Amino acid sequence: MGLKYLLEKEFKQLLRNKFMVGVAVMFPLAVLLIMPWATNLDIKNIQVALVDNDHSPLSRDFIRQIEHSTYFNLQSQTGIYREAFADLERWDADLILEIPAGFEYDLVQFGTTPVQITINTVNSMKGVMGQSYMNELLMQYSRALAETGNRPQYIASPKVELITQYMYNPTLNYRFTMIPGLIMITLIILGGFLPAVNIVVEKEMGTIEQLNVTPIGKFAFILAKLIPFWIIGLVAVSFGFLFAWLIYGLVPLGHFLTLYFFAALFILTMTGFGLLISNHSATIQQALFVMFFFVIIFIMLSGLLTPIDSMPGWAKWIAAFTPTKYVVNVLQSVYLRGSTIADLWIDMLVLIAMMFFFNVWAVISYRKSQ
Repeated sequence: MGLKYLLEKEFKQLLRNKFMVGVAVMFPLAVLLIMPWATNLDIKNIQVALVDNDHSPLSRDFIRQIEHSTYFNLQSQTGIYREAFADLERWDADLILEIPAGFEYDLVQFGTTPVQITINTVNSMKGVMGQSYMNELLMQYSRALAETGNRPQYIASPKVELITQYMYNPTLNYRFTMIPGLIMITLIILGGFLPAVNIVVEKEMGTIEQLNVTPIGKFAFILAKLIPFWIIGLVAVSFGFLFAWLIYGLVPLGHFLTLYFFAALFILTMTGFGLLISNHSATIQQALFVMFFFVIIFIMLSGLLTPIDSMPGWAKWIAAFTPTKYVVNVLQSVYLRGSTIADLWIDMLVLIAMMFFFNVWAVISYRKSQ
């Protein structure tokens, strides 16, 4: 009876709170509308300062290839390297491409010619990707010359060609990789932050004292706090799946029940973690700051922004104890690979263990004598 009374109280409070109901719908929509475009991993509009020391038909043809590229903008063209370097120093250019004198002669006669690229690597990712794109453009141009016969007969054509097949995400659309992770972020906010401030609000309002003098046990109290936020999280993740399909046409190759099963585990884990923080916090500000600290760690070590295999050893060790690492892997695997629970049994066991750990700790740490 005590649990039924508490659940009735919690649901009435939530339904009266129009903000809470709106958040469950609008927050996933806002995240999926804004974040995939704001976190664009396709680096484009790389500004190129070009130095042409050859002024030959082939060098001009190659310059036209750069102008027609979707990745590069030809910011300036000169015959003096110092002028191009001045553009780099003024941040007007991201890289300098210097075509040497004799570019056409060497390319036609010997099939190879050196081309120098000077890169601004203050933004290292943009610099590295600019180099990669330029190398690919040069290789494509060289192959095109070979096919048109603009090379000496005694230079053998390539005998081995690398054929790349992209599995699971053949178009290399970064949004298909990012969106499952963004659904995870909505669950962190709704399943973590909201419970983290729930008990603290009652502490500050003084209403929790009325509950503490009742014979209601700690388990029933925490369970009554957990269930409503668990349901809100499931509603939010449903809207997340819906918006991912309506906006981006992304549907999971795996079963929706697999997604809901792991989403339910993750929401229970984060809700228990939020209630645990709420138990140990005296003010709303304290609960929010502590939760924000852990959420930053959870997101950074989830593997969504940086592959975990690329992290240093200590970061990999910490990531192994973060629930986000496992739920991101699950969401991406079910969406893009069609994985089943049998394929993800390790992630399942870890999330179940974390769910019990945080929720049992939340029950034990709650004190009726505040």
